[in-house]
Amino acid sequence: MANKIYATGRRKASIAKVWLTPGSGKITVNGLSLDAFLGGLEAKKLRVKQPLTLTKQDTSVDIVATTTGGGFGGQADALRHGISRALVAFDASLKTILKPAGMMTRDSRTVERKKPGKRKARRSRQFSKR
Repeated sequence: MANKIYATGRRKASIAKVWLTPGSGKITVNGLSLDAFLGGLEAKKLRVKQPLTLTKQDTSVDIVATTTGGGFGGQADALRHGISRALVAFDASLKTILKPAGMMTRDSRTVERKKPGKRKARRSRQFSKR
């Protein structure tokens, strides 16, 4: 396939490898269609398609992606980040649309590590006065 563009998207513990080619708007994730991959999670499907709808590229490019790590939410946001980066590599003028919408920035929020002597990251054990 000619004109294949690669980009990587990340979010939490998830990594998405995205290949973008000119086509008809088909999205394949881990060998499944987007609908089969995310099932009934409509809000997450919209988040994945958001860069395509903002740039009006939803019917002009095909996307093949593989995702690993994390859960469906992190993987959906990693896909969104990877698609945005691939679109900018495909056409640099799209960056003026995607950057103000916050699509080009990796969301660096991750789970805080558990501390010693605590039940979770900040939650202490229950104190008993009597």
